[in-house]
Amino acid sequence: MNNQDKHTSEKKSSFGGFRRLVILGGGESGVGTALLGKQKGYEVFVSDKGEISKKYKEVLVHHNIDFEEKNHTESKVLQADVVMKSPGIPDKVALIQKLKESSIPVISEIEFAAQFTEATIIGITGSNGKTTTTMLLHHILKNAGLNVGVAGNIGDSFAQQVAENSYENYVLELSSFQLDGIEKFNSHIAILTNITPDHLDRYEYDFNNYIASKFRITKNQKATDYLIYDADDSAICNWLKEHTIKAKLVPFSIEKELEYGAFLKDNNIIININKDTFIMPLTALSIKGKHNTKNAMAATLAAQLLNVRRQNIKESLEDFEGAEHRLENVAKVRDVEYINDSKATNVNATFYALECMEKTTIWIVGGVDKGNDYNDLLPLVREKVKAIVCLGVDNEKIKNVFGNVVDIIVETAGAEEAVKVSHKLAERGEVVLLSPACASFDLFESYEDRGRQFKKAVRSL
Repeated sequence: MNNQDKHTSEKKSSFGGFRRLVILGGGESGVGTALLGKQKGYEVFVSDKGEISKKYKEVLVHHNIDFEEKNHTESKVLQADVVMKSPGIPDKVALIQKLKESSIPVISEIEFAAQFTEATIIGITGSNGKTTTTMLLHHILKNAGLNVGVAGNIGDSFAQQVAENSYENYVLELSSFQLDGIEKFNSHIAILTNITPDHLDRYEYDFNNYIASKFRITKNQKATDYLIYDADDSAICNWLKEHTIKAKLVPFSIEKELEYGAFLKDNNIIININKDTFIMPLTALSIKGKHNTKNAMAATLAAQLLNVRRQNIKESLEDFEGAEHRLENVAKVRDVEYINDSKATNVNATFYALECMEKTTIWIVGGVDKGNDYNDLLPLVREKVKAIVCLGVDNEKIKNVFGNVVDIIVETAGAEEAVKVSHKLAERGEVVLLSPACASFDLFESYEDRGRQFKKAVRSL
């Protein structure tokens, strides 16, 4: 075997056998992976095409980790034995293609970190609801006394937590981009909240590609594992009809009674997976709306599979406060409610938000459109929305779809202006809802930045 063959054969072994780890992206997942890689004896190099923030740069310098910013030096990157790429970098970029042509594995942070922990993993994915379900399940497990960490798209990176903690359980919020970079990663319990068109620009505008990406969460599951899923979701159910998976299926539904799983009956959530039926009144849930009923069902099923006592689950469902930027009540000003739903970065999330509105609504919408079809929102907008305030650089599509439905459509160029305009349009007893249905990157750093600016503007009224 010559040296080249030997190198290729080493690359095909488990990731633990690799020596040089190159990390593309110096953000939360990249720096976390760098810390874990260094701890495990890798030669680590971090490369970011943009500028690495001061906070992360200080961590890299403190730990003596080699890095570069504002450039990917191709010769250095192509020396890798394994590459961890940030979820924000698409597979189609030239550098990623070159890595793949060179048979250098390109994996996600989740894949890299999972090999270094024996913890029980509960992985949660879906187009909407995954943050709330992740936070709720973590809340239940922590209150029940389990040694549990929360990571993925939330908080400190999974890799950093594996490096610094010894949790026995992890609740991970997983995006399709993170799942695209897995090979051996597995969740003992996987939760699939729903699948609606999102991020289609990353999936050749083919919804089937996106569905397949979400189902990668069950790729490595065994017969002793569980897949909790929304039995009302046609995309999920159709995929399950056409594909066989090894995990035990655990459905939940608000539309039909189920022999096994969770369902809704007489305003009660019925959980029927153990010998004892568990009943939770809807009125006891701290989070409201049909989508949150489903999130609560999914989290409760997972908690029961982990043998959490029913009393612990009930108490946690009653006192859970919900996720920031997700239907978050900001303030009431002159009898007008202001609600921050900045995390609604797709049409389906905004559908849920509008569905929850019980008052006449001034709707703040817009940003970077990811191939949105707004037509599903038309009935709700006709029924509930009196004015639309656009918050994006390009608002033509919004104006075209809703121009004949809503009398007032105003374009604004920032959160402060959008709030001031909404304040003028709103009358007593009405609600101002920021639920953009779009990504935030035209005017803001992130949906969190958008939400924070909205809240600051509301509190300045």
